[in-house]
Amino acid sequence: MTLFLLIFSSLLLCSTLLSLIKNDYWIFRVFDYPRLQKFVLSLFCLTLVIIFLESTPTMYWTVIITLTANAAYLFSLILPFTIFSKKQVLNISKVLQGQGISIMIANVYEDNTNSAGCLKEIYKTDPDVVLLLETNERWDKETSVLADRYAYQVKVPLENTYGMLLYSKFALSDTAVKYLVEDDIPSIHTRIELPCGQELQLFAVHPTPPVPSENPRATERDKELLLVADLAKASTLPVIVIGDLNDVAWSYTTELFLKMSGLLDPRRGRGFFNSFHAHYPVMRFPLDHAFISTNFKLKHIDRLANFDSDHFPIFINLQYEENANLQQESMEADADEIQEAEEKKTKE
Repeated sequence: MTLFLLIFSSLLLCSTLLSLIKNDYWIFRVFDYPRLQKFVLSLFCLTLVIIFLESTPTMYWTVIITLTANAAYLFSLILPFTIFSKKQVLNISKVLQGQGISIMIANVYEDNTNSAGCLKEIYKTDPDVVLLLETNERWDKETSVLADRYAYQVKVPLENTYGMLLYSKFALSDTAVKYLVEDDIPSIHTRIELPCGQELQLFAVHPTPPVPSENPRATERDKELLLVADLAKASTLPVIVIGDLNDVAWSYTTELFLKMSGLLDPRRGRGFFNSFHAHYPVMRFPLDHAFISTNFKLKHIDRLANFDSDHFPIFINLQYEENANLQQESMEADADEIQEAEEKKTKE
């Protein structure tokens, strides 16, 4: 039992230390994902050590102290996404007619054949904007009926699991499909006009994850996110960034994105809203995101029912308020973070 506990403790500590190394290779970046799981395992291991570890007093207390420190560090990373932290985005105080926008983000899983379930979820929630990811020609055809409800569409069906279908009830303009980093990884950039006449800038993204089967590095993902951050920062319009970012809400790179873009995360102070993996409850992470500028407040955010995808859809209902930026504050990047962001954007 003692040997098992020492090995268990060492593996937990190593998984945390590896994520502290700022290296783009997947073996380092993948440990950003399971921080909630590592926190729970650290508490479990600490309990076992206190009860069962048989060793010298020095080793006993060393293991206890390091595991406690590990758990405390991991808790500090996930704490902002619990109800015990301050909300980064405020709730609306009253409904302002014509200034709301609701969005559904759904990574459908390209091989999933349950398009009927997807349509059912869309019709049930009736969002103003729908973003479907991992959509190929089959998914485009099977969801084309949405054109009856959504007059505006941007379609980029692809067979590489990075296709996108964007449906909107509100008018779109200045629309472009861009390939910011990789030739086969699109992003959609468009303006949306709210019923009140206010325009906003929307970016829909789905960069590759740092996993061996997709991309062994996080370089391309981080670069695309930071390029979008620059576009968001430079926009004179309110901004919404949506998509499967293949990065968790509590990672260093997502926080760097928020600081460089000046956007807010409505999950902070509310919950994790884990969207992946839908079929493995103990291995779920918040990968599908909606980041917003400071002139939006929140009506509602929710994780929707799964329709046989490996992702849960995410639904968010926002309201534009001209003076909301006086009540909400984005995070600021320091000089070192700005330099790091510039280095990431130029890395090949």
